[in-house]
Amino acid sequence: MKKRLLSVAAAAFFGAMLNAQQIKFEEYDLPNGLHVILHQDNSAPVVTTGVMYHVGAKDEVVGRTGFAHFFEHLLFEGTPNIKRGEWFKIVSSNGGQNNANTTNDRTYYYETFPSNNEQLGLWMESERLRHAVINQVGVDTQREVVKEEKRLRMDNQPYGNLFTNVQKNLFTKHPYHWSTIGSMDDLNSAKLDEFQAFYKKYYVPNNATLVVAGDIKPEQTKKWIQEYYGAIPKGTVYPKNFPKDEPITKEKEVTAYDPNIQLPAYVFAYRTPGNKEKDAYILDMLSSYLSNGKSSVLYKKLVDQEKKALQVAAFNQGLEDYGIFAFFAIPMGSTSKQTLQSDIDAEIKKLQTTLISDEDYQKLQNQYENQFVNANSSIQGIAASLATNHVLMGDTNLINKEIDIYKSITKQDLQNAAKKYLNSNQRIILNYLPEKK
Repeated sequence: MKKRLLSVAAAAFFGAMLNAQQIKFEEYDLPNGLHVILHQDNSAPVVTTGVMYHVGAKDEVVGRTGFAHFFEHLLFEGTPNIKRGEWFKIVSSNGGQNNANTTNDRTYYYETFPSNNEQLGLWMESERLRHAVINQVGVDTQREVVKEEKRLRMDNQPYGNLFTNVQKNLFTKHPYHWSTIGSMDDLNSAKLDEFQAFYKKYYVPNNATLVVAGDIKPEQTKKWIQEYYGAIPKGTVYPKNFPKDEPITKEKEVTAYDPNIQLPAYVFAYRTPGNKEKDAYILDMLSSYLSNGKSSVLYKKLVDQEKKALQVAAFNQGLEDYGIFAFFAIPMGSTSKQTLQSDIDAEIKKLQTTLISDEDYQKLQNQYENQFVNANSSIQGIAASLATNHVLMGDTNLINKEIDIYKSITKQDLQNAAKKYLNSNQRIILNYLPEKK
């Protein structure tokens, strides 16, 4: 009876938390096509101003990769009203912080200020959109910064180019074929007029979403938005007609070498549906079942109990047009690749033929409810989620509804997804080996 009362109390607690988690927002479009999302939360005196542009690595062309990420650096160079080198000084001297990040699908810039400097954040982002300075000095400076970042994060980092090799072999036609940071050759050969053309093509209001979240007075915020963004000319948004890859119907094995590693790694990767599909959520849950935490199936078996792997993971990389579901393993001692492959395949077979236990299913549901309750705990996080859900998912209100999607997933759905997507003839195997000296 006591256990029953505790479970009822827990359910009531989670129900209250889920209801409290509802994020209220308002959204509208300016005549120039800029999409605006406002979220008012007066509990702390901070405001995040973010702009997400629907341009990422996949919008680049062969021979000129890395442009979207390059702009993440280049657009801090300044504007006619913000001198070169002043951007970060202005932010920090006014009690703020700022950053930017790029993926295959979008680029996002943001500032978080004390709420008495909300106007400053709005003005700075409008400056970036209206007339960023793109000149040879800035390009040459940031080219070296990006090249150094590539060396530090990828080329000189153990396993740093592993995921790049997965992408390169999992996609052959679609531009997910290359990494977000691009290639050294492309970065070296890109010309100033190409960067200027990229800015003109993608940095237009009707390819952007502005989100303002935090301690705001919405009517005042709207007036500032109209003042700073309303007169920026509308641009042309080009259709994203990317070539599609044929389904993988035969297992493909490839080998790549890394001079920075001593132990091999093996990846078994599958091309899966994009983020908007319910199956993407199901596969996300499958990856959690397999390797989220030390009690997960793969970790417990291969690392903890049998000591066959130094590391093992299943991960689901959600993208706009496709997804990547992959198993990753580094062997322990003399464990062979075939042993790891057989053990991973055995777990896939179990998923395809036997429903997971009620206990494991409830554990998964608890994990996702807990993630939902803890997600969006900061104004910065809420701003990014609102923008992402609008730009990439086509539904801003997913910030409130995603938990319902996960709650609707059944044990049968998990089995069906494993049967549909995780078959050996649908994958590439990457042998990522130490480069022989």
